[in-house]
Amino acid sequence: MIIHDAARKKSIVLRLKRAEGQLRGIQKLIESDADCEKVAQQLAAARKALDKTFFSLVGCVIAQGDVPADDVADLLARFS
Repeated sequence: MIIHDAARKKSIVLRLKRAEGQLRGIQKLIESDADCEKVAQQLAAARKALDKTFFSLVGCVIAQGDVPADDVADLLARFS
């Protein structure tokens, strides 16, 4: 499975870069002894950002139409 659409690929990479920034921010919160609830809130936001990226990737695979439906279902079952 390869992403052929350049715009979709760019969108997914940008989402991952934002998530990377969130994770760096979480590291700084922990290093600065931030309240656990604040850290947990940011972890949840980062997790949701990664989930959205995953589903965007799956949507891209479906839109390309070059992967059988059973393989897409298997991908969802294994990783979501």
